[in-house]
Amino acid sequence: MDASGEFTVETFTPVDLPREETPTTATPVGLARMEKHFTGEVSGHSTTLFTFAVDHSTDVGGYVAMESFAGKLHERTGTFNFTHSATTTGEDRDNESFVIIPSSGTGDLAGITGTGGLRNEADGTHRVWLTYELPE
Repeated sequence: MDASGEFTVETFTPVDLPREETPTTATPVGLARMEKHFTGEVSGHSTTLFTFAVDHSTDVGGYVAMESFAGKLHERTGTFNFTHSATTTGEDRDNESFVIIPSSGTGDLAGITGTGGLRNEADGTHRVWLTYELPE
């Protein structure tokens, strides 16, 4: 099945990393905790652990995120985890990945598998879409 929706980032809270254990690179690594709110066929909320390495002067970099979602896909309620990542040259997104973590689903979403994607529109709208399967 396919589901889509929009989301807003409600909070973005940086988390300190122990710098003495982190190698110094040209693009420093950061970590943040995010809270998101979803509406549409994908509706609910999530908590995300967001790791990133971005040159903020050029917006060149990449990220890897692990997200825990609670809510509904169409009329099915439950929870599941998904991971997503991408790189950017400052003008585009590339090397994108989005995968629902097998065995992470609960409730009506138990057994969920699939893929998806995220997009940030020029007007600031954040979109999500999933192509997923559930056991019958």
